[in-house]
Amino acid sequence: MHLKKRNLTNALLLASLSSLTLFNSCESSSGKTSSAISSGANASANADAKNLKGGTSTSAQPAEDPEDKIPYQPITIDTAGKWVVKGPKPKENAILPNYRIVAYYGNLYSKKMGILGELPPKEMLAKLNGEAKKWAAADPSTPVKPALHLIVVTAQGQPGKAGKYRLRMPFKMIDSVLVMAKSINAEVFLDVQVGLGTLQEELPPLEQYLKLPNVHLGIDPEFSMKSGHAPGKRIGTFDAADINYASDFLTNLVRTNNLPPKMLIVHRFTRKMVTNSQNIKLNRDIQIVMHMDGWGPATLKRDTYRSYIYKEPVQYTGFKLFYKNDIKCGKPIMEPSDVLALYPKPIYIQYQ
Repeated sequence: MHLKKRNLTNALLLASLSSLTLFNSCESSSGKTSSAISSGANASANADAKNLKGGTSTSAQPAEDPEDKIPYQPITIDTAGKWVVKGPKPKENAILPNYRIVAYYGNLYSKKMGILGELPPKEMLAKLNGEAKKWAAADPSTPVKPALHLIVVTAQGQPGKAGKYRLRMPFKMIDSVLVMAKSINAEVFLDVQVGLGTLQEELPPLEQYLKLPNVHLGIDPEFSMKSGHAPGKRIGTFDAADINYASDFLTNLVRTNNLPPKMLIVHRFTRKMVTNSQNIKLNRDIQIVMHMDGWGPATLKRDTYRSYIYKEPVQYTGFKLFYKNDIKCGKPIMEPSDVLALYPKPIYIQYQ
């Protein structure tokens, strides 16, 4: 049976208070950015929720699209033309790069995991719309779409009944976020932290939601513990093969249900979080965003972006801003103009 909302709230609150800060230095050191920046979504709780609803497996290779056979062409993502990705031309109904996404991240049952769950819904949505307007004003050439980025599988410090060190959220929380998103015409991202599990286990139960035109996927290598360690003890990793599985899963849904292209967000703030990135496959039905997910002062965040996003191009880029962690060192949070000065300009912006 589902855990009650109160029990989930208590578990996630405990998780947030006891989370391990992997990197906590405010000192800037060239070539050592990764040791000074950490994602802020660590979770540790002695609980495991199991959804009774499930999904059918979509693990087969996606049906062929004639466009996939056309050799990749250099597609300039940034107008300056210096950062070039070889990939398929975006479909006309694709969101990226025609729009910039500005997303609020978190979990409705925790005020400690991000802005999405920290404020009452109406206040949170109004604040998100305010941020979206700032980004639209900072870059009038790129319209903004708001988004809600919801953590639906959270990494845990204890194994739970399944022994996977992860906690699945009740689907009623996703339903609530879908209602919120509809009220402001926002996109929705479902974020997965697999713990000692796999994407092959965690994505099929979410299929009924990922079939919806405005629902997309986020995957977090930080909490993919292939080493067998509990989350929070060290940083996890995904290989290109894991990312390709997620991409194939979404591609099947898009082609089977005649959907617009899906966005796939991959969090990253160290090199080892994503291995063999040159082997990540691209197609016209999926838009992959490599998302700089580290916190700290602006100098460190810029260094991390250059080291792990710019230097290993995949397709699109993202950048995360922390309302609280980014100012711990006494420096202000980066403004839209500061982030837009990065090269290439991030097309996906996330606030935690």
